[in-house]
Amino acid sequence: MHFFDNHKKLFLTATLFFVLLTIFVAILPAFHNQLINAPLPQAKPLSAEALKGKALYVAHGCVSCHTQQVRNVEMDKVFGQRPSLAADYADIHRMDFWRNTATLMGTERTGPDLSDIGTRQPSQDWNLVHLYNPRIVVKESVMPAYPFLFTLKDKAEEGDVTIKLPEAFAAPAGKQVVATEEAMQLIAYLQSLKQTPLAEETPAPDFLYKKKLAAANAEGGAAAEEEELDGEALYVAHCQACHQADGNGLPGAFPPLRGSKVVMDDDLNLYIDIIMNGYDSRPEYGVMTAVGANAGFTEKEVAAIINYERSHWGNQGKMVKAADIKDIVDFVKGQAK
Repeated sequence: MHFFDNHKKLFLTATLFFVLLTIFVAILPAFHNQLINAPLPQAKPLSAEALKGKALYVAHGCVSCHTQQVRNVEMDKVFGQRPSLAADYADIHRMDFWRNTATLMGTERTGPDLSDIGTRQPSQDWNLVHLYNPRIVVKESVMPAYPFLFTLKDKAEEGDVTIKLPEAFAAPAGKQVVATEEAMQLIAYLQSLKQTPLAEETPAPDFLYKKKLAAANAEGGAAAEEEELDGEALYVAHCQACHQADGNGLPGAFPPLRGSKVVMDDDLNLYIDIIMNGYDSRPEYGVMTAVGANAGFTEKEVAAIINYERSHWGNQGKMVKAADIKDIVDFVKGQAK
């Protein structure tokens, strides 16, 4: 067995075996997966700015606390309209010649999943405030602040993006907080994270372990009730980040809902239009994005949110039924901005 005594032949054989094994076990299957998997037809590639933002997302270690995978369990339904598919990751390419790119699916959720954050929280104003100091909008947040992605200026210049801060966190007198180019790139990446709609003929996978419908005792036996939507859960998922859990909003950044004339008014047209299409006519507050339109709200979700907001924080407004506001919801959908 002179072969084992010849270190050149031994190491050369081991190296060849390793290379061949790598080719057949890793490289060829990877090429095969690329051939048989394609992005969804409506998937949009990342813009140049979003690609730079993705590099910043990686550099700042955001993947350590955030996932980008909506699992097929009911508890993940708050993070996306459907469970994630392999096709959602099919258009991910190398960041450059020297660096491969992770899918950024993540393994831990210290923070929420971001697969569909561009739909759930598309507000640039909110994202900038959150990036500057997460505790401003979420008091319990453990996310680190990124003030180094912003700069203080005596006067904003043309093209500068300033952020609206509540009084408790406002910049020193005479100064304005301006987002840097890197901050805008990171926000561009976050706002690009949206689940691609499936083709009409393609059924979405089901969320597993759904809550069972409550049963009600009625004359003649027990009957299954129609499941009512949880207005509080919808508010927490779509509204609380800006308007806060106590409904007071953030003075100088986001308006209050406690005692709001819009919330309490009997005229529902403006109220529903704001929920569906957003609002941008108050210079003292940030722009509200089209929360309802982005999330695909039906009259049921809108009614649940209205009833929650009208019955909390001291508000005592008239409750509404989904059937009664369907025509208004359908109309404002057609007026999408």
